[in-house]
Parts: sequence; structure tokens; C-alpha cells
Amino acid sequence: MEFVERLNVMSAKVKQLASTIQTEEATKTAFVMPFIHTVLGYDVFDPSEVVPEYVCDIGTKKGEKIDYAILKGGEIQILIETKKVGEPLNINHASQLFRYFHVTTARISILTNGRLYKFFTDLDAPNKMDEKPFLEIDLLDIDEHVIPELQKLTKSAFDVDSIINAAGELKYVGQIKREMSTQFSNPDDDFVRFFASRIYDGAITQKVREQFSLLTRKAASQFINDQINDRLKSAISGVPYPTPAENVINETQADSIEAAEDRVLTTMEELEGFHIVKAIVRTVVDAKRIAHRDTQSYFGILLDDNNRKPIARLHFNRSQKYLGIFDKDKNETRHPINSLDEIYEFSSSLKETINYYQEQA
Repeated sequence: MEFVERLNVMSAKVKQLASTIQTEEATKTAFVMPFIHTVLGYDVFDPSEVVPEYVCDIGTKKGEKIDYAILKGGEIQILIETKKVGEPLNINHASQLFRYFHVTTARISILTNGRLYKFFTDLDAPNKMDEKPFLEIDLLDIDEHVIPELQKLTKSAFDVDSIINAAGELKYVGQIKREMSTQFSNPDDDFVRFFASRIYDGAITQKVREQFSLLTRKAASQFINDQINDRLKSAISGVPYPTPAENVINETQADSIEAAEDRVLTTMEELEGFHIVKAIVRTVVDAKRIAHRDTQSYFGILLDDNNRKPIARLHFNRSQKYLGIFDKDKNETRHPINSLDEIYEFSSSLKETINYYQEQA
């Protein structure tokens, strides 16, 4: 199988079995060993490649074990510490990795709960594991940008120098993206003051900060939409996009927005409505099958990105908002709503619409 396909197989397995896993040992058996074998390509049954319960004595500490050590060319390259699926992963869970990292030849360590994988190296100080990962992957929400970097860790492509050289950029770009996402959605005082001080001539009082906090969020949302629409128009026209603005686009929004070819502006309110509908119907259908298309008259939500499988329509470009629901004959009924939260009141109807298409399949 292709690498991406192997990742998707693991993702499906985690989604199917995570709720039934009760222990750390079960997590190792069900998720971590298959990840090492299927995704990374190491033979978990060959002790010259993968050593479970690897013992590494340090000073007076004897007999402590790392869950897995991966070897290549007879030397340890990767150390793996596992926690039970569902447990949060933080720096306190990596104490053994910290202790053993500097006394082995490993340059890469992994902290995982079977769903989340955090990859560390020694960028900050030689032979001392960094406190922050240079790469993270969530098998239930795979970021396509990390796939090429993860592939460098596979047995067939493993090149520690290439990995370390890329790790610094990955680490800081990832942190910058997460910080930008946080500031765009919930700007702190320093972020608001940065813009307000360059625009507003008066004193930056508490009232001014509150006003500019709302304006900053609104401007950030419009900026993201403008960048996405520019990229889409560039793709449609075949003219290269002139700036590298994709580095500041919230990747989740960028992947989910598909504007029509007629300069339609997708609003944040429409996107929020889409994600509410998606959250409702994902209990009965794979979330990846839910797509949307915006038009001048409505915002359409579709199954399999197919116009013949409409799930709902958001009629938000008017003073009275409507949610359009479809029956088994694909007839639309518009329901007036006053807030996005009211969409949840139509959960049963939205799921029924999905069931109609699945019964016809």
C-alpha cells in the first residue's frame, strides 16, 4: 500500500477501536505496534529492528524500561514511550525519554497514546531531548503537511541528518501556526494593542481595547477569507498566486472552504454553520464525506461533494436566516432560525437525510 493509504488504515482502526481500549498494554498491541510495523515499516517481530521493553540502566537506576527501541544498522535510532489511548500527552509523561535520550545513540524519541504522536529531537542542546516536539500527528485529524516529514522516519527512507535538518523549521513553523490560529480566533491584549497602537491615535483605554478586540477578530476572519478567495481565483485563472500567504491560513478552514467560481464570499458564520452540521451528522457518516459549496443565493452542504446529495442549505445572506432541510425526495423545507445554536434542534432531520442516501447506496 502507498504510505498515505497505510496512514488512513491506521486512522480507521483507531477510530473504530479507541473506545474499547482500557489499558496501556492494549494500546500498544492495538495501535502502537501496528503503527511501527505498518506505517513506519519496521519488523516488530525482529529484535534486531524493534526491541520491546528496552532496558537502559542509568547510574543507580536499574531495570527501568523504554517501551520500544527501534534500531537501524545495529544502533538505536528511535525511542518510543507509550501511554493509554485517550490520556493527555504532556512533558511529565516523557520523563523516561528524557533520562534515556542522552545515554543512547537515539536522535529521535516519540511520545504517543496510540492516536497522538509527538516527535522530539535535540535541537536546543546536544544529546538532551527538547521539551517541545518538532512534529505532531493526530491519526484522527491528519495534517497533510506533516505526511512527507513522517515518511522520512520510515525504515526505507530513514535519514537522521535530513530529519534533524528539517526538524528546526518544522518545530517553529508549527508553533507559529498554532499561535496565529489562537490569536486570530481569540486575540490577547498584546496582539490587539499591536494593531490598535498603529491605527488609533488616542489613548488605548479598556474600552478601546475591547472595541479593537472585536475589530481584530473580524479583520482576521476577513483576511483569511480574502486570502483563500485569492488563491482559488488564482487556481481558476491559472495565474500563480504572488505571495506565500498560505502560512498564515488556518489549515482546517482552508481545507474545508470551496467557493464557487463567481466571486462568492464565504462568511465565518456560514463556516460555523457548516461545522455544526458536520458535527451532527458525523455520528452517522464519516466526517471526511461532508463537503460544502457556496453560491450567491445559499451555502450548500453536500454528501461526497455531490450536488445530487444535498444535506442542508444555509440561507444566511438575508436579515432572516433559514436552514434548508431535505427529505427523501430531495425536497427542501426552509426553517427560520435566529442563531446558529438552533441548528442543533434539527439534528434528527439532518441524520435522516444522510440515512436516505445510505439506504439508496
